Amino acid sequence: MTLKKPSVIVTRKLPEAVETRMMELFDVRLNADDIPFDREALGNALTSCDVLVPTLTDSIDADLLSAPNISARLVSNFGNGTDHIDVAAAQAAGISVTNTPDVLTEDTADMAMALIVAVPRRLVEGARIIEEDRFTGWSPTHMLGRRISGKRLGIIGMGRIGFAVAKRARGFGMTVHYHNRHRLLLEIEQEVEATYWESLDQMLARMDVISVHCPHTPATFHLLSERRLKLLKEDAYIVNVARGEIVDEDALIRMLESGTLAGAALDVFEHEPAVNPKLLALDNVTLLPHMGSATIESRIAMGEKVIINIKAFVDGHRPPDRVLPT
Repeated sequence: MTLKKPSVIVTRKLPEAVETRMMELFDVRLNADDIPFDREALGNALTSCDVLVPTLTDSIDADLLSAPNISARLVSNFGNGTDHIDVAAAQAAGISVTNTPDVLTEDTADMAMALIVAVPRRLVEGARIIEEDRFTGWSPTHMLGRRISGKRLGIIGMGRIGFAVAKRARGFGMTVHYHNRHRLLLEIEQEVEATYWESLDQMLARMDVISVHCPHTPATFHLLSERRLKLLKEDAYIVNVARGEIVDEDALIRMLESGTLAGAALDVFEHEPAVNPKLLALDNVTLLPHMGSATIESRIAMGEKVIINIKAFVDGHRPPDRVLPT
């Protein structure tokens, strides 16, 4: 495909620096109001542009991609995960899909580590006491949490982000364990002194903290099912900065309510953006609004990746971050 100035539609507001550069390079239609596209708007966009730039809030399924008169030849996703795009259907329709890998790693790992510390140490609970003017002074048994150093961290999905979390956890004195589809090379394991568990069930039963970093796919939907959650120790914690659908949220809530699980920190939710009111009522839960990668630096870097992928495609080259069906 060779286009001098392709028409590009962006579904959400992006950082000003990214939008400015897009306006210089492309015939771009921006979303200044930042109102998410509904299904009709997505369908219209696919039939009226050369390149669509969606985000994780846009569900682009096989029905949309198989509609007649689609003009888009590239879906350049602003984000790493592509579980909201039917990549196989896109390929069948002759549409390429790209994403923005690597640029989110450090920021997301920082947030995961912050939550790994925050939940056992009850930081949000403590802040709430101050906000509600309930602090009456120090006492030896007030707001007792759990020490991080010496605890076992079980990482589900030891990709780039999982590995970055492992490096941080070692700095906090935690021992690193992981479950992956494939075992890492020995030298990579040795860098963070990680122990590989082929059996997820066996790892879950022995960890103090579980941190979720695998992608959401049909195979990982409710990977942490009720059965698996019940394998966890009562004094264990779960941290999820990946995708909410990986954890059976209803089962998790029941365990948190009954005290058969010590706590959880969630940056993502199964029915996002809806947050289960039962989660809001729990003191042993830290909840964040999907902000794991939310730094100015990462968002600009994501935009730069999108631009590079579009330019490569327009120039007739294979985009560097093309995603293929799994």
